[in-house]
Amino acid sequence: MSTDLESALRELELVDHHAHAPLAHAVDDATLQSLITESDHSPAAGTSVFDSHLGVAILRRCPTVLGLDAVAGPDAYLAARRELSVPELTRRLLDASGVGEWLVDTGMGGDLLMSTRTMESVTTGRVREIARLETIAENLVTSTTAAGFMAAFADELSRLSPAVAGWKSVVAYRHGFDFAPTRPSQSEVIVAAGRWMAAVEAGAPARLTDPVLLRMALYAACDTGLPLQLHAGYGDRDLDLHRCNPALLTDWLRQVEPTGTDIMLLHCYPYHREAGYLAQVFPHVYLDVGLAINYTGAASHRIIAESMELAPFTKVLYSSDAYGPPELHYLGALLWRAGTSRVLQSWVDHGGWTLDDALNTARLIGRDNARRVYGGSNE
Repeated sequence: MSTDLESALRELELVDHHAHAPLAHAVDDATLQSLITESDHSPAAGTSVFDSHLGVAILRRCPTVLGLDAVAGPDAYLAARRELSVPELTRRLLDASGVGEWLVDTGMGGDLLMSTRTMESVTTGRVREIARLETIAENLVTSTTAAGFMAAFADELSRLSPAVAGWKSVVAYRHGFDFAPTRPSQSEVIVAAGRWMAAVEAGAPARLTDPVLLRMALYAACDTGLPLQLHAGYGDRDLDLHRCNPALLTDWLRQVEPTGTDIMLLHCYPYHREAGYLAQVFPHVYLDVGLAINYTGAASHRIIAESMELAPFTKVLYSSDAYGPPELHYLGALLWRAGTSRVLQSWVDHGGWTLDDALNTARLIGRDNARRVYGGSNE
């Protein structure tokens, strides 16, 4: 590979346009290992979550950041990381990522994760908030009426808009993308909100799953003009994967296009090719393959290449979707740099691209597209 391209990608300051905060406190080994898999079950007897692409990446790539040449296995690595305080471990791994700006979804994790202010205090990177629509709605359910819910939600978005970089929805988890594409009416919202509020008052958890209210939230977010992130594709088993194909959003994307809001399709695997098509044909659609990069590790270059097959290079972004262990924040960036360098260099080597083409594309995906969409310096 060309040293010029590899060096340029190593030195490129990234914008991670979708991540969660790192762990706020030390956790036991079992909890840590539960956070490096999308399964909610312990591994089968005699097996380990480290026997995976992500596990191998942690054991091979992270010891040097902790000051070690190598480790003999999971137990040695876990022992080594326990020697560092949480702030020091987090600082080392986040700063080693070369990320200059983190856009952090604050909608889940609670006390398990650092606040954005604490995260910013332990890293040199800037931290900005992405607010989750479902959490905003759930915080309002007991403080307004069914008749006033739509206006109260819109007012809350208006209040938050100056302080956040964008919105996030997990409609893929809560319902799926096979929802009616049209904006719900006021009367529909009143009926749905009344039903939800009655259930919460009777003791049900304040978890927003009603498709009418989810649609209301999506349209209200689009009305603000701020970017709207949507989880798509792969995630934990709380979702039905076949209902998370972003192609199911096609009619809704047509409906919201006039608002001018950018729709950011997150992760997308195994539907990243469908997402690439949508990013090509709709001016307001963007994508990343963030979550898949960490979980496919040394194989992630193939997914990175596939994400660039159809999508314009101005419509693809970098993200890690790191949640909890700061190893994920570091590895997301490291694996993206390695995979992107490998893919772009192959196109240069085959004569279809120049080195300048490759460098320009890496800058677009790693930094410039996010700065254009979410705002920020282009220096």
